[in-house]
Amino acid sequence: MAHSGRSWGLRALVASLLLLLLGLQLRLWVADDGLRAVRELRQRIAVQRDENRRLAERNERLAADLRDLKKGFAALEERARADLGLIAPGETFYQLGDGQDLADDSQR
Repeated sequence: MAHSGRSWGLRALVASLLLLLLGLQLRLWVADDGLRAVRELRQRIAVQRDENRRLAERNERLAADLRDLKKGFAALEERARADLGLIAPGETFYQLGDGQDLADDSQR
């Protein structure tokens, strides 16, 4: 009889441990702070790394532009010509059309 009492106690202990393990597994797979959260965090980290890489490339381009601007007037003049339409003293500005304007004028 003592043997069956220990056997029942051992079975109850094993069943309790299995229920505890099942509960922990369920929490791991289903809970908000479980594997789903880990997966989402990994995805957010990957997105942030891509963004950081893009911003680092942009920063490097801006730093190169800044170095060029600090180096000399030629880079500054080029930027002014491209962005602001700078015409230096003694230069003549010519604006070329696509030819359509001339064709329209000759038909009038």
